[in-house]
Amino acid sequence: MTFFLFGKYSLDSLRGISPERTKLAEETIAKLGGKIKAMYVLLGKHDLVLIAELPGLEEAIKFSVTLAEKTGIAFSSQPALTVADFDQLMAGK
Repeated sequence: MTFFLFGKYSLDSLRGISPERTKLAEETIAKLGGKIKAMYVLLGKHDLVLIAELPGLEEAIKFSVTLAEKTGIAFSSQPALTVADFDQLMAGK
């Protein structure tokens, strides 16, 4: 499943910005059977977004909470469907 994880930095988490922390996120998701497809820094309501593939909802929750504990970044996670998958789902309604 695809999930979008929207992150908000705290003052403490800003101090920890580094390639090592990015690698920590990649290692953390791998342990849960997932992969980060993309990461973007944003302007506005959210400071960053991670686009991740995970086996399911439970793994997404574990990833979000574990990453928040390890980095101090607060995450809000949302599942996502591709438009093609949505079209197929709705065709059978």
